Amino acid sequence: MRATDGTASRGSPRLDRAGFERLYAAHYELIMRYALRRAPSPDDAADVVAETFLVAWRRQDQAPDGSSARLWLYGIARNVLANQARGARRRERLNARLRAGVAKNGHDARPASAIAGTRIAIARAFGRLRADDRDLLTLVAAEGLSAGEIARVLDCTTTTARVRLHRARARFARELAAEGLPV
Repeated sequence: MRATDGTASRGSPRLDRAGFERLYAAHYELIMRYALRRAPSPDDAADVVAETFLVAWRRQDQAPDGSSARLWLYGIARNVLANQARGARRRERLNARLRAGVAKNGHDARPASAIAGTRIAIARAFGRLRADDRDLLTLVAAEGLSAGEIARVLDCTTTTARVRLHRARARFARELAAEGLPV
């Protein structure tokens, strides 16, 4: 929230571009070394640094002065690394579930054209949903978020998130039925 005099309502005044560039120049190498020691690859470390400074830019009204800025940036980088690790774990769990499903079921006995046709029908049904519904369903299916976590993403109550998710699922089921797919 901004005060009318151009300063932030809490924390220090918002940095101008030159101030942010000084912050970046002064701390880039430290944050890069920090990320390189913790990230699985140099590319991931570069992503961590980029995301760290993006978050710092967005939250620059919270930036402390002086040497505390370095510690603030380390905290942001630590959170970015944690988010990156959580994403990697989610992807690995999804891959494991997919591998287990293939191993358990073997290959699909339907012809490839039937499988492709089903996937196309699902994609058409999904594409007809409103963007908000697609986002909700993706947060559950692809990101593995719970209703409580979705509530935090949407900045609403868990009950509201559950209702929105229920309605999105119902609309998707109707679209799948319209494609002639079993629901």
